[in-house]
Amino acid sequence: MRVTFHAELNELVADVARMARFAGQMMTNASIALHQIDLTLAGLVIADCDQMNAIHGDMERRCISLLALQAPVAGDLRIVVAALHSIGHLRRMGNLARHIAIIARFKHPNPMISGKVRPVLARMSLLVSQLADDAATAVEYQDPLSACRLAIADDEVDALLLHLLGILFAEDWSDGVEQAVDAALIGRYYERFGDHAVAIAKQVCYLATGLIAVPDAMRTTGPAPCTS
Repeated sequence: MRVTFHAELNELVADVARMARFAGQMMTNASIALHQIDLTLAGLVIADCDQMNAIHGDMERRCISLLALQAPVAGDLRIVVAALHSIGHLRRMGNLARHIAIIARFKHPNPMISGKVRPVLARMSLLVSQLADDAATAVEYQDPLSACRLAIADDEVDALLLHLLGILFAEDWSDGVEQAVDAALIGRYYERFGDHAVAIAKQVCYLATGLIAVPDAMRTTGPAPCTS
């Protein structure tokens, strides 16, 4: 019985990692659809989001079943709790990719990204997709220091969002209110996507240590054990 139980836990962890990579690919596809005005790819992302939400629902039911039928304790309980929290973040990541795909489809056939902000958004999309992949790797290896590294990488995403807003609010912005609003929304979607990837890595820290917060000192002095 316990062998089967631990096999189910291992499968759950593997599924969290797999879905984090799936979310990263969805965001990559949504960004390509946005910049290349690709309706087919935008539609694929929207369909993938529906599929992803169905998988998340199944994963949540498996977690509840493990809690109810196996009464896990200690490290086993942390795995289930971390998986439940991660599923919520993964669902939001999929929805954020879907939001960008919807914008790409809604604006077709007209390009909606000003040349001034295009490179900023392109860099943000690259970074957050990588954050999702890094979060997946952290889950696979159950690396308690991963949250620290991802939080540092996410700082660049936050800085790019501020830079983007500075462009949009500058006096020389000449591409209109609609493009400014769209660009601000997309930048915010990228920023939130990155935050959710970091939050998944924090769950790995919790899984390994029982603690979850990332100390501020680690963001400036490099990796160290996670503490509360």
